[in-house]
Amino acid sequence: MGAKGFVEGGVASIVAGCSTHPLDLIKVRMQLQGEALPVHAPHAPHAPAFAYSGGASIHAPLHAPTKVVKSGPVSVGVKIFQTEGVGALFSGISATVLRQTLYSTTRMGLYEIFREKWTDRNTGEFSLARKISAGLLAGGIGAAVGNPADVAMVRMQADGRLPMHERRNYKGVGDAIKSMVKSEGVTSLWRGSSLTVNRAMIVTASQLASYDQIKETIIKNGLMSDGLGTHVSASFAAGFVASVASNPVDVIKTRVMNMKVTEGVEPPYKGAIDCAVKTVRAEGPMALYKGFIPTISRQGPFTVVLFVTLEQVRKLLKDF
Repeated sequence: MGAKGFVEGGVASIVAGCSTHPLDLIKVRMQLQGEALPVHAPHAPHAPAFAYSGGASIHAPLHAPTKVVKSGPVSVGVKIFQTEGVGALFSGISATVLRQTLYSTTRMGLYEIFREKWTDRNTGEFSLARKISAGLLAGGIGAAVGNPADVAMVRMQADGRLPMHERRNYKGVGDAIKSMVKSEGVTSLWRGSSLTVNRAMIVTASQLASYDQIKETIIKNGLMSDGLGTHVSASFAAGFVASVASNPVDVIKTRVMNMKVTEGVEPPYKGAIDCAVKTVRAEGPMALYKGFIPTISRQGPFTVVLFVTLEQVRKLLKDF
């Protein structure tokens, strides 16, 4: 398999990532709804901090209870379109391309290598336990490689919800990475990396292992042949499994990556656990499933496009 698995997985991942990017952006915006962060007015350094949520300032002190108006995916999408323009739905797409190139190419390629190494030579069986183990390892390594692009993507997608004077206004993924290194240090590129790795391990194990398992079950039981119908059915089911398993980690990851760190000012979160505790305490346990509808709305099509494209690319490259 070698490099071939990386090429196949990379092409399929970039196609899937770009085609579902607006849904991912809406998911990120929804995950940040209700998050109370300090807003520093540029011309009033001594003014009290105010809570900020979902794209509008709420005129109440940061620590006072605030009523957050929660919007659904359609209204969030419409609001982005109305206030920021259609181009805003593709904010951070350069980071998506880089992320898929680094993260997904690595995880997909490694998974195929593990499949080749761990398939029983006598029976040809690649057991579910080995599929899950392969997914966990491949996802973790891929996430560590792609974390800088992931941080840049989250920030670029979230930028439009901030007041004009608070926006980072990155020109592209390269500018985002350069600016982060300059203002926050090189370690900022791996902010939330433990969360990214944990999420990627969960997503890759649930997504790739469940796709393979469901596809094999459908074919083995004679429900459908190894064709488009089987690929779509197995991939959509895999997308649902991955969404349910990963959403809580994804919410925390988004918030930790998006937090603004200023020298001399205590950051909003000390880490992943602190973010999780503060989120649940302030917004309730179901806050960990914020953005679930756009998550499944994106994860479903993403997984379908990913695996259908992957199967077609495999056919094209089968002789190489």
